Amino acid sequence: MNVVSTVDPRDGQRRATDLSETDESRLDEVAGQASRTTRWLAGLGRIGRAELLDAIAASLESRRKELVAAAEAETGLAHARLDSELTRAAVQFRMFGDVLRDGAYVEAAIDHAADTPLGPGPDVRRMLVPLGPVAVFGASNFPFAFSVAGGDTAAALAAGCPTVLKAHPSHPLTSHASAAAISSAVRDLGGPDGVIAAVYGEQAGRSLVRHPAIRAAALTGSVNAARAIQAAIDQRPDPIPLYAELSSVNPIVVLPGATVDRAEEIAEGLFASFTASGGQLCTKPGLAFVPAGPGGDLLVDTLRRSVASSGGAILLNERIRDAFESRATGFERAGARVSAQAQVDPGAGFAVAPRLLEVDLSGLTPEIADECFGPLMVIVRYEDAAELDAALDAVPPSLTGSVHRGVQDDADVVRRLVDVLSARAGRIVFDGYPTGVRVSWAQHHGGPWPSTNAVHTSVGATSIRRFLRPLAWQDAPAWVLPEELRDEYTAIARRVDGRLTPAVE
Repeated sequence: MNVVSTVDPRDGQRRATDLSETDESRLDEVAGQASRTTRWLAGLGRIGRAELLDAIAASLESRRKELVAAAEAETGLAHARLDSELTRAAVQFRMFGDVLRDGAYVEAAIDHAADTPLGPGPDVRRMLVPLGPVAVFGASNFPFAFSVAGGDTAAALAAGCPTVLKAHPSHPLTSHASAAAISSAVRDLGGPDGVIAAVYGEQAGRSLVRHPAIRAAALTGSVNAARAIQAAIDQRPDPIPLYAELSSVNPIVVLPGATVDRAEEIAEGLFASFTASGGQLCTKPGLAFVPAGPGGDLLVDTLRRSVASSGGAILLNERIRDAFESRATGFERAGARVSAQAQVDPGAGFAVAPRLLEVDLSGLTPEIADECFGPLMVIVRYEDAAELDAALDAVPPSLTGSVHRGVQDDADVVRRLVDVLSARAGRIVFDGYPTGVRVSWAQHHGGPWPSTNAVHTSVGATSIRRFLRPLAWQDAPAWVLPEELRDEYTAIARRVDGRLTPAVE
């Protein structure tokens, strides 16, 4: 077996671990175990699974020091950022516990037998049920919140789906420690091995999605990674869904009135948003449309100073570092000019210089209007807000679109921009910045291709829908029905004979 290695991006040194890449025999064993634990998760019921999720959150928090240290050595991300991300991971598990206790996510509906305009109608009852074991691919840029201990895992376990994690090669030790924390909570509740497991190696990832036990896959990563996984899925005799969150430019439009009201404040917010975590966030703004004129000039000058005085940013791995430099050079060759650049020690691991590029609206090409993963943003200067409709149509659809307004800006202009952005994004941000995704019931973290390949969100309560399917029972005896579909059950909201009935405590 090939030994799994880990690299500290702060110094670029590769080190061997005690882990091995998962071979076909071991993968088949893992997938088989996952399949056999489906019944145990179902037997817990909604409330039992909520207790399991709470226990997982507590287990992660109890190992905070160990987990954060492992992630710091494998990602180069700041301790404070990782500490906060681990808290977010725990919050996600607890939030899905609340989703389970609420119960409305199952979308229970009951149509009693009755005469209809088409004749006698049977008794039909419907709700969402688990898909079965799922594969989750860990993300490079979130070693906790979108990896082994991430929202996909929390949503899948909440749905009742055993989860097999493909550990990201950028943080194998963090993945192993996270899986151990979750497995510990499962064992403490009397659960079997296989409710969660991690596999290692590129070949293991391809084999995992081809395994007949796996019923869905989730990925946060690149378009190329999604295509490789989809190609493996296409080799199956039976298709399964791949839910992928991918590339995003996240354009920000700053209207003239906003630069009059708060140019320097917006510049500070933009700088923090596109450089945070080395610019390695899926919601990082890659394009900022800034008006010509004194207010816009002040905004850009303030940004330049912030970028020029900033330090180097350590990227997650060598591949991301090389891709960043290549893409930045490509932008310059396509006509974007360097507006400001930080100074960086070239010998410091996978460090890069944050940079600000600038282009006039007429010079915005498809090559420049693309994602650059890392601490780079392109300022696009425009003369008239009426010009923005066509320009935004040329920007690839994204997870987010943002608008900064001022008191002098016309409401009709804002409405038109929102209409354009709404057709091309999954979340519209007003007078703010897209980074810092809230984990909540109302959140939607998705968008049209290439930002995602599905209509579902990967963050928030409704992300559980990815791992559920509808099932209807017709003229079923009461004893065979799930409790949520029995007449006497009132603990969750249901639609009965077409009328929404609230839960009764």
